[in-house]
Amino acid sequence: MPVVAWVTLVAATLVIALTAVALLRVIVHLKHVTGTLDTLIGGVESIADRTGTVPARLISVNATLKPVRDWTETV
Repeated sequence: MPVVAWVTLVAATLVIALTAVALLRVIVHLKHVTGTLDTLIGGVESIADRTGTVPARLISVNATLKPVRDWTETV
């Protein structure tokens, strides 16, 4: 084989190897980001559970406070 062919093969091998290493680094970073996002999603779900809407059982409290609301509307 001529020298030019060997140089081309070595250059192609280097380019492919560097690209493979770069892609492996991207994969590692994406796995780290996935773990961070899973933790973040868990935190957001926890906050959503703790700050949900008022349950329907508080309707009786609202009914009890209706006279107070009516009085404040007259003020």
